[in-house]
Amino acid sequence: MTTELSRDTAPEEDWLRLDRQICFSLHAASRAFNGVYRVLLKELGLTYPQYLVMLVLWEHGETPVKKLGEHLRLDSGTLSPLLKRLEAAGLVRRERSTRDERSVQVALTDEGAALRERAVLVPRRIMSATGFSLEEIRDLHIRLDRLTTALDTAALEETPGRR
Repeated sequence: MTTELSRDTAPEEDWLRLDRQICFSLHAASRAFNGVYRVLLKELGLTYPQYLVMLVLWEHGETPVKKLGEHLRLDSGTLSPLLKRLEAAGLVRRERSTRDERSVQVALTDEGAALRERAVLVPRRIMSATGFSLEEIRDLHIRLDRLTTALDTAALEETPGRR
């Protein structure tokens, strides 16, 4: 059995092992989350990406597509098909802005707003599935936000032409 100390002093090539990659741990956790969400969201008739769109709309109300993409960290090419499916399901409506024809506003329909009441149990069921306490979840959330900020900053610094 390997101790923490020996891991920290292991030869550099050992850092290329899959089990040492934080990105893979996050990837595996994300896939596990998606599996649980898939089951829970099936009851709501939503996929996980559609659920994220609905979360933003339940929180912010009518929102421009561009702003929705910023909240979700998605480009319009990814977001448009999601919105089309949500619109076909009768949960949202898209309309061109009267002030700026280039901008498309997304709003909940009555059915989309009503779905919020059924979705309210999803976060509790997810928390239960993690086996974490509320404090552990809050701590993990803070750490993941810090990680995201650090990685976004590092990516900007690595962008060609920015050095």
